[in-house]
This record gives sequence, C-alpha cells and structure tokens, in this order.
Amino acid sequence: MSIIKGGLLDRRGFLKTTVAAAAATTLPMRSAKAAPQRGGHLRVGKGHGQTTDTMNPGTWDNGFVIAMAHAIHGYLVEVAPDGTMVPNVAESWEASDDAAEWRFKLRPGVTYHSGQAVTVEDVIASINYHRGEDSTSAAGPIVEPIVDITAEGDDTIVFTLDGGNADFPFILTDYHLPICKVEGDSIDWRSGDGCGAYVLKEFRPGVSVTLERNPNHWRDDVGWFDSIEMLALVDLNARTTALVSGDVDVIDRLDLRTVGLLGRNPNVIIQSIPGNGHYTIPMDTRIAPFNDNNVRMALKYGVDREDMLEKILFGYGSVGNDHPIGRGQPFFNTELEQRVYDPDRARFHLKEAGLDELKIDLHSSDAAFGGAVDAAVLFQASAKAGGIDINVVREPNDAYWSDVWMQKGMVFSYWGGRPVEDQMFSTAYRSGASWNESFWSNERFDELLVKARAELDPDLRRDMYWEMQEIVSNQGGSVIPLFNDWVFAVTDKIGMPEEMASNWDLDGERWAERWWFV
Repeated sequence: MSIIKGGLLDRRGFLKTTVAAAAATTLPMRSAKAAPQRGGHLRVGKGHGQTTDTMNPGTWDNGFVIAMAHAIHGYLVEVAPDGTMVPNVAESWEASDDAAEWRFKLRPGVTYHSGQAVTVEDVIASINYHRGEDSTSAAGPIVEPIVDITAEGDDTIVFTLDGGNADFPFILTDYHLPICKVEGDSIDWRSGDGCGAYVLKEFRPGVSVTLERNPNHWRDDVGWFDSIEMLALVDLNARTTALVSGDVDVIDRLDLRTVGLLGRNPNVIIQSIPGNGHYTIPMDTRIAPFNDNNVRMALKYGVDREDMLEKILFGYGSVGNDHPIGRGQPFFNTELEQRVYDPDRARFHLKEAGLDELKIDLHSSDAAFGGAVDAAVLFQASAKAGGIDINVVREPNDAYWSDVWMQKGMVFSYWGGRPVEDQMFSTAYRSGASWNESFWSNERFDELLVKARAELDPDLRRDMYWEMQEIVSNQGGSVIPLFNDWVFAVTDKIGMPEEMASNWDLDGERWAERWWFV
C-alpha cells in the first residue's frame, strides 16, 4: 500500500493552466482479484457521532457527519489519494495571474437525488451560506477572503478574492462546503438532497445513517455498494466487538493497545496510514491562568510526548511540536527545535509567571480520541515533576463537543489536519475564528496569515509559514503532543485501492465511494 505524504500541485504551472476536464480515473487497486464490483450492504462502525449532530453543514464537526457528507453530497473539487486536487462537480478551473480571481466551470449533467440539475445559482448560494458577518458556520473564516461570487453564463462561477490565494481550490474541498439546492435566500440543507454517490434514506443523530446507491450519479467509477448503514459506536469496546462478531464490516479509531491481537484474526485486515491528524490540548487563553504564556509554556514542557506516543499510540504516530502543521505538508518547519519533556523548564516558566505551583482541571473524554482519558492521566503524572497538579475530569462521550470543547478551560481535542497550511491556520488559529479552540489571538500571526496566502513565490511563502509555526509553538494556546496515524480495521470482504488518502481517516472519509466488496 502506498503511503501518502500530502503532495501539492506545482503552483507556478497550476496558476496559469486549467485543470484537466475529466474526473479522476478509477483508483489503483491492490490486485486484479480485488477489482471493484457493485453490490452488497456495507455496515460501518464509527467512533464518532452525537445526538446534537444535524444536517446543517456549518455545524459539522466529527468523522461521522464528514463521512455522511462525502457520501451524499458533491463538492466543486476533491482531494485525491495522492494529496492533489481533482475535479468533482466542477470539471475545470483557472486563475488570474495574481490568483485573486478564480473561474470554475460546472460539469454538465450533474443532478440531485431528486432529479433537479445542479446550477451555478446553487453553487453561489452554497458558498454564500457560510459567508457574512452573521455567519456562525465553522467554514466562515476560510471563505471570508471571498469578496464576491458571480455567475458567468450558465456554467461558470467566478470567485473574486480580497487578495491572491494560491491555495484557493483547496479551500473548496472543505467538508463544510457541499453543493446544495438554493432555497430562497439560503440553501436546502435539511432534506439531505445532494448530488453525491449515495442517497440519504434515514438519519438518526448519534445513532445511525442509512444510504442507498444513487443510480443516476454522474460517475460510474465510484459508489460500489448497493446500500450502507453507518453506526455511531463511540464506545471503543462496542465498536471492536461489533467487528469481531461480524455485525459491522469496518471500524475506525482502533484500540491501539490490542491492535496486534485484533490483527491475528484471519478475517480482519489492519490498515495504518500516516497523515496530518493530530491531538491537541487547548487552553482558554482569555482566562487565568491560561492567559499567561509562561503558564502555557510550563504545560508544554510538562508533557512527556515520547511516553504518550508509546503508551497511547503504541508507535502509530509521531510527537508534535505544539503547532498543527504535519511533516508531510509542503511548508513544514524542519528547523524548529523539537520541544521535549523538561520539568525544570516547566518550573522555570511557573516562576516567571509568579507561581510556585499550578493546580488546574483537565477535561477529557474518549469522544476526543480513543485513549484521551488515559493520555490525560499520563499528562497528570508527568506534569507533577514540574510543579503542576492536574485534576483529570472525565466527561461523558455524548455532547462532548457541544458541552465541553470550547466551554471548559482546558480540554482534549483532535484535528484531522487540512490539505494546506492556510486552511489549518485560518480554521483554528486566526483571531476570532469560530473554531479557534484556545481563543488565542496574535497580531503578527494574523498579519503573516494574510501575506502568506497571497504570496506566489514559494520561498517567501515558506519563510512566512515557518515563522507562523514558531509563533504558534512558542506562544500559542494549545499543547499539541501527538500526530496520529490513521489506524482502522476492515473484514477481508472489503476491497480497497492500493493508494488511500491521508487527509482524513478511512481513505479521506471517502470510503463510501471508493471501497467495494470482493
């Protein structure tokens, strides 16, 4: 199996050319024996999903709804397994010389499940849904640079930006930005009437979703299953038992402590794919004691990353350096010194903050990621030597993302990463971003974010992104101890391509389109 490192298109050539009009060809396969074939009912157990989930794309925040979105909806473009972009609802696109204006040409013949044709008006309304001062969408920050969206004829959408953005098409791959039917001054998101490879039959938030293959989908090289049932099995034991007992065919977020034992089952295949996913421990920088950077630095030196990597991820990942950019991304700062466990440095920063010791609560739940509670206990143990007394508060799995995350002072969280640096930084680190989980604000960082986005010289962009990583690592509001591999399990009945996407779990959460029964 090929391991994806997250490549990008060459931007100098990319900015002056139109992307190939044809969609991606059929994905590479493991063997001729595993050639895709239609049929069967797929059952998937996801370690995500909560009763507060909705069909509103602006609120999507976990792997369950992301997978559902990619199954039932179409997007202008998508991230291919090799990390590049390929056409989807848009068949081609091109940019002005300064990358401040982009034209996307719609693919003809794309229809919603209800039979209506996808129009330029739908596209404009779908993106506008996330724009504006009153928007509460999590995608608000990444579409904010769009100044105007207009139609050019019946098949072209023109995006005018407030400045050049070499990565703009990647922004449109964000899972919050599906194409939905226009409805008055908004869009019809409630019905789930999409233009994707599967038709939504039933959605029970926090429980399950049922899908059926779309017989009128514009592509004939995706959507191999006749039907799909996806279950929200947040409990790790329940999810694993469901796979072993044959109640489901696929599970994500494995118990890494027992993954070797699970792999001994002759009917189970374990997959591990490095990616940009990472675990964070955000602190509310608006309140004491986290509004003091010395306190934040003490906590960053108080975590034993190597110990956590060994005992929580069992080697299926790598240590983080308190910023969200992964080693496979093009502008990863290779010269930034890796922070290591240092209790003496932790005590130094506490003294700089005027403290002899620190007592704090750390709220955790396995809803954040499998092993998050154990990771909190490890943090508690390592921090003691640095004069930090952490009280671990175990929170319920359900409603964790609505009642705990961004509600409590210090919590555990996870991110799937984003294809490019600008998207990751804009979503979670820009001042005022709705998903800025630490409520952190830094004027220099915000200034660089805008400049780097518009800079077309790759060397200058690299310098800016390197400085931004240094700022986040040394001043930011989150401890980022680990980058995780995507580790999941399937039965031997599942056929998969040789090359799988690493931008999200389970083949970029496009398993519904790309996998099949052998």
